[in-house]
Amino acid sequence: MSDIEKYIAKRKLLDAEFEENFESGYASFKIGFLLEQARINAGMTQKDLASQLNIDESTIINIENNTQDIGIFTLEKYAKALGKHLVIDLK
Repeated sequence: MSDIEKYIAKRKLLDAEFEENFESGYASFKIGFLLEQARINAGMTQKDLASQLNIDESTIINIENNTQDIGIFTLEKYAKALGKHLVIDLK
């Protein structure tokens, strides 16, 4: 178990609220990270993508840092602007 995994396990034991919210917070973090990586891999800056989507660059920053809720419609536009398709997989 890595140090971060040990830390998370300990926090979950000590903090019920942390444990309750961890999975959804982590999932949101992963979505923002995946979006950022897709943009970078497409060779686009945040400014480029914002211009293509006709939105403020700060909105792209907020989406990638997950400080803003993002709807499916916006995710689809984001993916399309990068030449990608949005796929949602429920397990």
